[in-house]
Amino acid sequence: MDVVSDAISAVRTGRASSNRLRVGGSWCTRLAPYEGAGFHVVLAGSCRLVPDGGGEPVALGAGDVVLLPHGAGHVLADPSGDTARAVPFEEMRRPVGDGPEVELLCGKYRLDRSRTHPLMAELPEVVHLPNRVGHHPELRAAVDLLAQELDERRPGACLALPSLLDLLLIYMVRAWMSEAETGSWPSVLSDPVTTAALRALHSDPAAPWTNDRLAAAAGVSRATLARRFTALVGRAPMTYLTWWRLTLAATRLRDTDASLATVAREAGYGSPYALSHAFSREFGVTPGRYRASGEVRGVARP
Repeated sequence: MDVVSDAISAVRTGRASSNRLRVGGSWCTRLAPYEGAGFHVVLAGSCRLVPDGGGEPVALGAGDVVLLPHGAGHVLADPSGDTARAVPFEEMRRPVGDGPEVELLCGKYRLDRSRTHPLMAELPEVVHLPNRVGHHPELRAAVDLLAQELDERRPGACLALPSLLDLLLIYMVRAWMSEAETGSWPSVLSDPVTTAALRALHSDPAAPWTNDRLAAAAGVSRATLARRFTALVGRAPMTYLTWWRLTLAATRLRDTDASLATVAREAGYGSPYALSHAFSREFGVTPGRYRASGEVRGVARP
């Protein structure tokens, strides 16, 4: 798998949920902070989003998409609405008032932040992707398809809608990366040497990688790889590989009933003991206790 796919897969749990909102006239609703990621697609009309904590309001128009990757609380309102009078989102699921109608698709992705890849961690609190002709055609296509599934409810829509929401997340992350003016990971994945090394590691994390073998896969010297990879990613290649292997092991332990020996082998460890030792050092808990616990008690960070 590629880095972006892995970064999303490692953090995703369950299916996205969504609700359609139609309101008119003067309105204002608040969405509380969420342990996941929120999103909004403006299907018709215009409104504004005001982040909690005094963030700058974001004007939204038809076709605009917003991702709140860290689940920040925020207010949605008509362009002139009084945000101090916001009501809970649950009370806004019906047409309200007179005047221009606004239609939105509002939803949430469930995320396990104990496995957050640094690419996902450095996304800003609000990612606004305006509807501009010629920009991000795949994102625009996903928005159009979502609108059709919501309006027409064709046979198979119960499967099509969740799949389109999964695509929407990928396209939103891609679009942010193509326009980002801050953050290191857009630069990481635009560097051919580092990208080649990461692709090799993510394609086969259990392989017996060494710095020499990885440098050969990237087509550069060991010194060049170490310098460029460490400068961009923030960790040496083998240190990153160790973190990624443990992240994969944590995902398998939490999401499957695979044996510890199987998890160790898939993560590139020679024995369950070797995995347990490395896992305990990073997470502060044994793999067995991690799997049995109702919540993550430690976090491995890159």
